[in-house]
Order: sequence, then structure tokens, then C-alpha cells
Amino acid sequence: MDQRRIILFLIFSFALVMLWDAWLKDQRPPPSEPVATAADGRAIDPSLPTPSAGLVGDPTIPGASAVAPATAERVIVRTDMVVAEISSQGGEIVRLELTEHAASEDRSANFLLFDDGQRHLYSAQSGLIGDGLPNHRTIYYVDAGEHVLQPGQDKLTVRLVAPEENGVEVTKLMTFHRGSYVIDIDYEIVNRSELPVAGHAYFQFARDGQPAEAVQLFGVRTFTGPAFFTDADKFQKVQFDDIERGRAKFTNRANDGWAAMVQHYFVGAWLPEGNIQREFFARHVGPDLFTAGLILPVAAIAPEQVGTIGTRLYAGPQEQDHLSGIAEGLGLVVDYGWLTVIAQPLFWVLSWFHSLTGNWGWSIILVTVVIKLVFFPLSAASYKSMAKMRVLGPRMQRLKELYGNDKQRMQQEVMDMYRKEKINPLGGCLPILVQIPVFIALYWVLLGSVEVRHAPWLGWIQDLSAKDPYFILPIIMGASMLVQMKLNPTPPDPIQAKIMMALPVVFTFMFMWFPSGLVLYWVVNNILSIAQQWQITRMIESAKKTGAKTD
Repeated sequence: MDQRRIILFLIFSFALVMLWDAWLKDQRPPPSEPVATAADGRAIDPSLPTPSAGLVGDPTIPGASAVAPATAERVIVRTDMVVAEISSQGGEIVRLELTEHAASEDRSANFLLFDDGQRHLYSAQSGLIGDGLPNHRTIYYVDAGEHVLQPGQDKLTVRLVAPEENGVEVTKLMTFHRGSYVIDIDYEIVNRSELPVAGHAYFQFARDGQPAEAVQLFGVRTFTGPAFFTDADKFQKVQFDDIERGRAKFTNRANDGWAAMVQHYFVGAWLPEGNIQREFFARHVGPDLFTAGLILPVAAIAPEQVGTIGTRLYAGPQEQDHLSGIAEGLGLVVDYGWLTVIAQPLFWVLSWFHSLTGNWGWSIILVTVVIKLVFFPLSAASYKSMAKMRVLGPRMQRLKELYGNDKQRMQQEVMDMYRKEKINPLGGCLPILVQIPVFIALYWVLLGSVEVRHAPWLGWIQDLSAKDPYFILPIIMGASMLVQMKLNPTPPDPIQAKIMMALPVVFTFMFMWFPSGLVLYWVVNNILSIAQQWQITRMIESAKKTGAKTD
């Protein structure tokens, strides 16, 4: 039995080592790779989406140079939720700050989603495909400077006018809304020529292939890259490496669905509405540079008529209470890894307690109590077995003295004693086995839920998704674990006994780099376990003295 226990503890220790290694990697900045740039520092993006041969339209886009000209101006848009910078070249959103979310390194700064080179290259681009129609390289006429959403104003629209070509006037409208991360991107096409105008509209993200925040667990990294959703094929993630090697697999055409660029905590998504034929694409367009998005058809516009085409752009946090209400399936972008089946319900329970307490730290404590109650019968049976073995310590020592040189006889006598005393030799292992998946699932919840990001508990714990800055919780955890070890029966093997006593020290060191919310869970769990184990041990030892039965 002692060998089984030590094996299980070693398995659990290995799991903790992997978690610790993942957390250390999370603290390291992602490596930077060279990206082709123009003289003004902007990335050279040679990409332009091309409708496949199965779609009607010009398969190429006549294009200007991929280098942003020096004459490109920027429009700054300020709302209650975002600060956006829009380039006059293509109306591209080259920079987007989320004012409700702080940056990871500098809490005084806003989180930067779309980035023009501060740490990443990531932007939202769109354009039209067809003769004389503007694309994301076209220079628009725009009212440069700042556009601010004023108090009492529900929305703000920025108008970009493309140079008229072949009698076709195109205006790009970008509408920002109060209290929302959704931006409406629309094209208004006026046909003043003598021929019908037809084509396609494309909406894409251009991004480097580096993760925004690298988090890895058991060799599985939190996903960064394109994702697509259709009603028929559901959620499909695409790895940058697969795109680069030309082996990416995803739905190419559908009459519904959306295209997104997913990263840790945040997401950008193009969300067309209605039952419209759309084509999805993901491409490698340069050194560490990718594009992904969708193409929509533009209905033929007769002479002297006006046509429109557009879609919604969501660019913000992966807030699970809101994503599903914005578009079907959008909540699937929240990445809990391979333990989603446990992590998702765990987050729902955490959220419910948060709605009652208003604090994620107290929610973690309440969830720990609930988990303890759910597994109370199992842990009670386990602690009874361990308490009985503790009481049988002198008899175990006597058997060792009698049969220490005959291992087979020793094992037989021990099993007979367990059978007579109704002790399950595996009983002490069950709580550990049960807690491993819950422990790892909670790790994913704390690292994958933007709601917990930068969430304070009390006092010195100001971010439950980050390590304890003063290592107080890990030390308390180690002390509680040591108390638990003292309540357990001492292994007869001196080497095993020393290993078991060393585990609290090893775990304390590893927990120093774990999210403080996870350490808080383990501390509360240990305290509850100590109380339960102490009570059961006291009852069994008292029953032993009085000769009463404990079953």
C-alpha cells in the first residue's frame, strides 16, 4: 500500500512540475522574429485575398505597392471602451487599445490588441475586389485627427472616401458603439458609370505568428491563431504552422459562420449576418506574417444605383457572458485545453459565486468548499482507512519484526490484517486521484478566463491569475501539507518516510510560481482536509480505546 501511495504522490508531483514549468515559461516574453518592413517601419504585407475560381469576379486585385506611403494619415477614435487608430491607407485599424483592460506588464497602460509593431504586428483590414474598386492599400480621403464619442452620443461613424475611378464612388463607413467592442464596417458603392458593378468584399486579419502570452501545459499551448465557425462544421482552429506548410484544414465555403483571430484572453472576429455565401481563407503571406478572414459577394449594382456591403467586427476580451449573445458559437474561442469538460462547469460555478460575492477570491474559496462537499463521502472513507492504519501502527511494527526477512509472508500477514480490520489499502490514494483533474482544470480556468485576469482578492493579492508577490500563500500551503503528513500513518520504510516528509518542501517551492488563485484553492482544500481527517482520526482512536466499532 505504501508503495502505491508513493507512486501516486510522484505522479502528482510530476503534474505539478509540468504546471510549474508552464508557469515559468509564461513569464518569459515571446521571442521576436524579423519581419520585412518598409522605410517608415511598417510591415510589408504582400497579401490580398483572392476569390477562388468557383466565385464570380476578378481573381486578382490590381494593387499598389505593399509599402505604406508616407502620405498615409491616421484617424484616432476614442470611445468609452476603445482607442482606435485608423490608417487612411485602406481604412485599416492598425492599433486598438482596450480601455477597460490593463496591459500585462504596465497596469497603468491600456491593453493593446491590434498592434502596429510595439510587440506584434496585428491589424484588421478590409477592401473590395473588382475593377476600379478600393482595397486595403488604397489611400482614402479622411478627416484626420481625433474623433471622440461625446457624452450622450450612442455611436460614432468615421467616413473614408476612396478616389473615384471609372465612375464608381466608394465610401467606407466605420461605426463605433458606446459600451460595445463591436465595430460596424460598411461600404457604400455609388455606380455613376454606364455598366453594372459587381465584385466581392473581403475582411481579414493580418498578424504575426507569435503568441501574445505564451502559456503551456503538458505540451499543450494556449491557442493563438485563426479560427472559423460554421453551423455545419462548428468550431475549427487552425495552427500557424499548418498554414505555413500548406496543410491547414477548415471549411472553405458556407452560408453562415464567422472568422476569428484568437489569442490568450482576447479575440478579433469578423461576424457577417444573414444567410450569405461566404468564403473563408487563411494564408502565409510573408516572413512570420499571416492573413485570415472571409470574402462576401457584392450584388450587382446597376448604373445610377447604390449598393452596400458590410459586416461586424468584434475586437475585445473573451468575456463568456457576452460572446454567445454576439454571435452563435463565439463563446467557443475561450480555450480551456483538453479538460474543458471539467473547466467549463467549474467556471460557471465560479461565476455564480462571483455574482453573489463580487470577488473572485471568495468565489474560489466557496468553490473549494463545494468540491470538498461533493467528494466528502469518498474522502471520508479514505481518511477512515488512513486513521485505522495509524491505529494499527504498533501491530504493523510487530509484523515487521517477525517477518521482516520474509517479504512474501510479511505481505500476506499485512493483507490479512487489512481484511480483518476492513481497511482498503488504496483508500488513501483516492483523494489524490480525484483532485488531479480538478486541480489542472482550475489552472486552465485561472489562466484562460479573462474575467479572472488582474482580479484582486484582498490585501497583497491583487491578481489571482499571477503568482503571490510575497509567497505567503505558498508557505501556508506547505505548512498545511506538512500537518496533513503528520496525520497520516508513517510508512514503515524509512526511505519512503523521508520522501513523504520532503514533499511539502518541494511543493512549496513549485507553488511559489503558480497563480495565487490556484494556491488559494489548495490552501483552503488542505485546511478542510486537515479538519476532516483530524475529526475522523480522533473518532477512530477514541473508539479503539473504548472497544466500540467504527463502521
